[in-house]
Amino acid sequence: MMATTCSSARRGRGQNLVITHEPIFYSHLDQTAALSADGDKVWAEKEKFIREHKMVVWRFHDHWHMMKPDGIMVGVTRKLGWQSYQDQTTKGLFSLPKTTVKQLALEIQNKLGPKALRVVGPADLSVQRVALMPGAGGPAGHMKALRRDDVDVAVIGEVPEWETIEYVADAAAQGKKKALILIGHIESEQPGMEYCAEWLKGFVKEVPVSFVAAKDPFWQVR
Repeated sequence: MMATTCSSARRGRGQNLVITHEPIFYSHLDQTAALSADGDKVWAEKEKFIREHKMVVWRFHDHWHMMKPDGIMVGVTRKLGWQSYQDQTTKGLFSLPKTTVKQLALEIQNKLGPKALRVVGPADLSVQRVALMPGAGGPAGHMKALRRDDVDVAVIGEVPEWETIEYVADAAAQGKKKALILIGHIESEQPGMEYCAEWLKGFVKEVPVSFVAAKDPFWQVR
């Protein structure tokens, strides 16, 4: 399971151990003291649900990323169907058949399913070399990849708008052949947790294991 919701994991399945990649209580470190002190009703109802159903929530983040190879990257690469294009020395780099930024964005949207995918850079820019960085790897890593002459486009989960997004917007305005595709944090990493469930099934035989996708919370105004 990716993160954020417990009710979908519980409903209709009778399972009470949730292995989640991201926090469930609205902060990076799942710190709830301030929410409790403020009497936050959203937090209180979710906390009550977990306790009433005797649920156990285990966050499986750093160790899954520390797998060799990174479990999230394995799952996302497989979902995209990019295994044969992956650089064997730098696993986050891919040499794809030549395409345009728009066509690459459409391919990612079709395969990963984000509702609110966003793109920076010319739609008709010809691209081939991709740096894939799911989740929120941070602008330093994004910009390090984009500085490479052999990287045309960075495909990431998310970043604050004044960081990598502005960097690529400036690069494009300067005529540099760079682009950025933002998938969204959940949709960019969720295939990695789907793979995690598959991995667990390989040696956990005592209890049933199933993958429960976290719903994309965004919707588009059309």
